[in-house]
Amino acid sequence: MFTPLQVVDSFLLNYNLGDVLLLVTVLGAVGVFLQRSNKALGLHLLSFGLLFLILPGGMFEPAAGSLLGTIAMYKFVGLGLLVVAPVIYAVGRR
Repeated sequence: MFTPLQVVDSFLLNYNLGDVLLLVTVLGAVGVFLQRSNKALGLHLLSFGLLFLILPGGMFEPAAGSLLGTIAMYKFVGLGLLVVAPVIYAVGRR
């Protein structure tokens, strides 16, 4: 008997919350970038940078298909976003 939920579950076991956040950050940034609003892009990146830093490290434990190798790499991505986001926000006109 074919159960699609098991297929989805076996696929998702190869990834962690950090990978999902990276994907949503990039896809959301593309969507906000198409609106040509640097202030909205800065706020978007700032919010995801905060998420990367305040979420517990156990949620970022690398799995078999993870994009980044260690928990610290996900935290550094969040720190980088927190540095870049205010600059983008300050430079933006709308």
